[in-house]
Order: sequence, then structure tokens, then C-alpha cells
Amino acid sequence: MYWCKIAQTEHEFDEIAKLNYETFVEEIPQHEPNPSGRRVDAFHHENMYLVVLKDEELVGMVAFRDVRPFSLDKKIGPVEKLLPEDALLGKLCEVRLLAVKKEHRNGRVFFMLTRALIDYAYENGYGAAVISGTVREEKLYMQMGFEAFSEPVGANDAKFIPMVLTTERYEKSLAGRFKQRRYSFYPGPVQMTDAIQAPLLKTPVSHRSYSFSRTIGQVRSKLEVLSGARYAHLLLGSGTLANEAMIAQLTKLSGRGLIVTNGAFGERLQKQAERWHLEHDWLRYDWGQSFNEAELESILKQSDFEWLLMAHGETSTGMLNNLEMVQNLCETYNVKLCMDCVSSFGTYRFSMEKVFIATAVSGKAVGTMSGIAVVFSNHVIAKSEQLPSYIDLGNYSNHNIPFTYPAQLMESFNNALLAYTEGNRYDLLQTRYKKLQQAAIDGDFIFLTTEGYPMIVTLKADESLTSMADAAAMNGFHLHYESAYLKERGWVQISIIQPDFDDAWERFKKWYSKYKEYRKLKC
Repeated sequence: MYWCKIAQTEHEFDEIAKLNYETFVEEIPQHEPNPSGRRVDAFHHENMYLVVLKDEELVGMVAFRDVRPFSLDKKIGPVEKLLPEDALLGKLCEVRLLAVKKEHRNGRVFFMLTRALIDYAYENGYGAAVISGTVREEKLYMQMGFEAFSEPVGANDAKFIPMVLTTERYEKSLAGRFKQRRYSFYPGPVQMTDAIQAPLLKTPVSHRSYSFSRTIGQVRSKLEVLSGARYAHLLLGSGTLANEAMIAQLTKLSGRGLIVTNGAFGERLQKQAERWHLEHDWLRYDWGQSFNEAELESILKQSDFEWLLMAHGETSTGMLNNLEMVQNLCETYNVKLCMDCVSSFGTYRFSMEKVFIATAVSGKAVGTMSGIAVVFSNHVIAKSEQLPSYIDLGNYSNHNIPFTYPAQLMESFNNALLAYTEGNRYDLLQTRYKKLQQAAIDGDFIFLTTEGYPMIVTLKADESLTSMADAAAMNGFHLHYESAYLKERGWVQISIIQPDFDDAWERFKKWYSKYKEYRKLKC
């Protein structure tokens, strides 16, 4: 199996030096021979190397750097003076030492290197890459999307062509048409199935039409059945907007509240509450730490709190906070329970019957586009002159349609909810979740918490998992790890909500077993 990664180990750098020697000393006489059989590049400490391996053997490489002057600057002067305008739209980098072992020059390795280079450059804000391409492989470079922008330079037996590659040129090239399939393990946005995407392609209809009022009525009804709440209020926006509308309702209460957190999204709720100047105490646990029942009961018993706010499914850690325990305590001490269920709603069966107010969203586990914010309540919400009209849930009560909604998105949401009311969406997510749990049992991964739920898991290790996630991305598997709070902790997340998860998971496991074996042997 061929696969890509960023070179990081001394073993890999030694293999790069050997391939560098074979290519640019023995095959292309660019440098003088030496008895070591290795050639360390003059810019080695500035280079970032992308490599392709065949199982455990390093068979191809390309070096990437953005420190000026480029080696090409020294040959032809500042390259900007000769580059076409479309190559100057972003940062510029230089690609050097593109080399593949002779027995692996089947085109595939070159194309993999170029794809990895393009992906890396695009994600890091580069607009174009320049290279000194050997005249011997001019046709191959052109197939990869490179185009000459100056006359050849160098001696006759080591002649090079200044060439440039942009994302657009790559996409139009032969190599660009042979794209590797990509698999997403992100917790959103969700790749939509044809049935869920189809309404988005329809001709728009008015949100005042009968057909729309019927659709939104069906959505509300399904949401109320699934949640167990009496009322579902639908706003156009994200889960953050739903939480904003929920917290705005707390300003109408006279008593102070308690916010309990153990992750990034609980802490986001607390920051939102501060912006609304809500009088509250903050019980803050370490990320991934369970709520302590005895401590929570002691606080509720000794203080006169009117409400408690928490994240149910804490996306940042993959932890499902204990709803039954908190709900029982709130009932015992007459405290109104308020919950962010943006990540937990639709993942498994639970009831909001005893919850004061809670939130969800059309994206995440439900499986359509984000854009419909949902606020559940078990009481009739009256209008408030003190709240901004758009997030005043009183404007949405009694099945009102106070503002514009996109009818196509609402119909798509309606179709997605059919997987619960007429299908086995809960069972499907549970089956997928068990596959991840089995990987933990087999020792492939360590979960941050065992108190999870069938939407996302957070992986931890003794060292950062970022290198693994970077390598996975180069091979078509996109794990969730680029959020700042994940990078700070070296955590990586895998979500199960994408429609092609089962196929993606089997392919990822195959790649990961090869990656893990390579790490064991070479690192």
C-alpha cells in the first residue's frame, strides 16, 4: 500500500539523504559524488519533506520551503518578475528535490506527492509553488499541473526548467483528474445523502405558502415526539444562536443560577451567560471529568438557585453528562434544568419531558445542513419587550412564522428526521459507536472518557496525536483535530455521523494499522 506522511524521524531523514544522492548525484549529475552515498540538502533545516511510502519503504519525496531567497531566485532572479498574475494571489513557496525510486515511477507516486503538496499548500495559505524541473521529466511535470514560466537553466547534463504550480492548474491537469477519495470524520458539516440533499435543489417557495406551513408543522411535530418536550421553537441559525435564545430566556427569571461545566462548550455557555449579565455561580470541573453528584447536591441544597445550565453532550471531550442524575437533583431542589443538547440530540433516545428549556440544531447527528436552530420548552413562552426580537422565543410560539426561513432547508430537515420517525437512525449510530469502542478494546486507541455517546469520541495519548492526524489527512482521512482547544491538548476526534462512515472506517483501519506498524518499526 502506498501512503503519504510528513517526514519527522532520523530514520526518514537518512532515507531522504540516500534518495537525494541516488537521484541528484548518481542519476542527474547535479552534485559531486561522495563515499557516504548520502546527500543532505543545503536547505535541510528549512525544508518540510513530504514522503510516500510503500508499506514501510520510503519510495518518494518532495521538499517544501518558503524562506527567501529561493534556490530558483539565485538562478533567474526574483521569480515574481516572471510569474503569471494568478500565481501571485497568495504566499509563494519553493518545491525542490522531487524524487521517486526508479522501480516506483509508475505515475501514482508522483501524483500522490503532488496531491499532498497541493493540499498542504492550500491549507496553509500558499497560492503557488515554483520548482526547477529536470528537462528529462518535463512531460510528467506537465501532467502534474506544472507549467514553465522561464527558459531552461543549468548545464546540458543537468538542465532544469523553472515551473509553477497553482491549485487551479493542478485541478485541470491529468493528475488532478485522478483524485483520491476523501473521507470525513468531522462532527460537521455533514455530507448529505441524496434524499436529504434533494430538497435543497428545488425551486424556492414562500415561507408564507401553505406547503411551507405544512412542512414546518411536520418538523415541529417530529421534534416534539423525539424530544418529549411540549414545544419546539425553530429559528434560522446555528446551535450557538439556539443557546443564545435559551440564555436570553433566563434573563426573564428573577433568581440566580448555577452553570456546571467540564469542557469547551459548557464554558462557552458560561461566557454567553456573562455577556447577558446573568447572576450565576460557576461549578467548573476539569475537561472530561464527571460531575460529582455529592458535590452538586451539596451546592443545590445549600444555595437558592432557580436554574441550572449545562452542556449535555460535551463535544470537546466526547463526554455525555449524566442527565438522569442532574435531572433528579434539579427536581428534588426545585431547580429549572436548562441544557445545550446541540451535539446529543439525535444520537440516542432520551426525554426532555422534565427539562425547562434545551437546544438542538438541524446539523450534527440529525444529518442535514446546519442552519435551523431549535429551542425546546415545556412551558408556553410569552413575548418580551426587553429581548431582541429575533431571539425572543415568544415571537415563535403558537406556531408563528415571524421571519423568513429557506423552505428547501426546512424540507431537508424534515426528510432527515424521517430516519428517526420511520427508520432506525438511533440503532445505526449505536452500531457505529460500538465499532469505535471495539477499537479501544483492541488497544488501537485510548478514549479520553468512557462516558461517551454515539456521535463523537476524543482520542488521547502520551504524546500529541497531531502527527497521526496530519498523515491521515494526506491519505484522504480527515479527522477532527484543528480546533485550538484540541491542538493545545494534542487530542484528535472521530465522529460517526457522516453517511459513509462504515466504508470510511474500514479503509481508515487498514491505513492506521499500516501507520501504527511503521511507527513501531521506524520511530
